[in-house]
Amino acid sequence: MHHALTLGPETLHALPSGALSWPARRLLTVSDLHLGKSARLARRAGALLPPYDTRATLARLDADIEAARPATVVCLGDSFDDLAAADSLDEADALWLSRLMAGRDWVWMMGNHDPGPVAIGGSHRAELTLGALTFRHIADPGQCLEISGHYHPKAQLAGTSHPCFLADTARIILPAYGAYTGGLRCTDPALTALMQPGALAILTGRKALAIPMPR
Repeated sequence: MHHALTLGPETLHALPSGALSWPARRLLTVSDLHLGKSARLARRAGALLPPYDTRATLARLDADIEAARPATVVCLGDSFDDLAAADSLDEADALWLSRLMAGRDWVWMMGNHDPGPVAIGGSHRAELTLGALTFRHIADPGQCLEISGHYHPKAQLAGTSHPCFLADTARIILPAYGAYTGGLRCTDPALTALMQPGALAILTGRKALAIPMPR
């Protein structure tokens, strides 16, 4: 079950998966997929995690695309854990991603981990404005009506931590969509400084659950 919210004149749906749908534009946006994180950790630090993160993330994205049928998908940066991860996708995963992209406008935003996977199809942008809304990787405190990611916000409810959206009248910050991503507590000063006093934290999980943003 999604949570409907407004940003400026637009109605958006925060999905339990961590994706954000804009039904009027047939647009789906996700942030911080960090595809290939387990491979990057193995290359750089020798840490061995089960190499299923890319497949798990693509499966979630496949389900959201099947349900929402978007004409446009916007990935808000840090789609790959680094550029080497983009270049070394398993063949089956690369074909799966190509199938998801087929027949859609697919926008890769520049992130701080990757400048956009330029060898893969789609368009590549630093930011994107559609109607009244602007999409970028990192929130700009001086701007309004923006949709961003980067911070991987999380909030606690009943002692359990959940990835969450943060939303107020100026901006929405998406949770990390990737399977092996950590998070930043929404009580962190970096997030409390960005969000207005009446902001919501919309928890992901079985359903999208809105609570006042903990501070």
